[in-house]
Amino acid sequence: MKRVAVFCGANAGTHGVYSNEAFLLGRTLAIEKIGLVYGGADVGLMGAVARGALSEGGEVIGVLPRFLKRVEIKHDGLTELIYVDTMHERKTIMDRISDGAIALPGGYGTLEEFFEMLTWSQLGLHQKPMALFNIDGFFDSLKSFIVEMVDKGFLREINYSMLLTGETVEEVIMKMKSYEAPEVEKLIKKKPVGGNNE
Repeated sequence: MKRVAVFCGANAGTHGVYSNEAFLLGRTLAIEKIGLVYGGADVGLMGAVARGALSEGGEVIGVLPRFLKRVEIKHDGLTELIYVDTMHERKTIMDRISDGAIALPGGYGTLEEFFEMLTWSQLGLHQKPMALFNIDGFFDSLKSFIVEMVDKGFLREINYSMLLTGETVEEVIMKMKSYEAPEVEKLIKKKPVGGNNE
């Protein structure tokens, strides 16, 4: 992996552990010579992960929509800051220049950006590793909900296996480096309408 996209909150959250681990992730990526691609801001967990990478001289590329400049205050010390017009353009560029993605704690935007890229993997559009960094159990309930999707027939086991999770920075990076994308069918087979799944 040459570069990893990181999706995370523009807020720092209620516990200091989130910012500490975000900083550690950025720092470790730089030590591992893996570039960081993220949202371009200097606030919340976004700022923490960028500062971590920069503390070790890592490559940090930010992708920031122009209309968010006042909310997600731009980071002035980045290797490169790319301005875009839309959120979709932001995701497209982050996907294009990265070799995988990690989600840290965050809100709606974090989940939306990460899960769209994960859906692209499910559809066979890429084979990049996609991981949740489960800091202090933040994603435990989300993981349980995804298992329920499988149990109730809305997600296949093979697609569930595309979602990596790790409790520590080292575990996340190790799983991403060793990830091998499963062979999946790209098309959904049509089933009878009316609840008959036989």
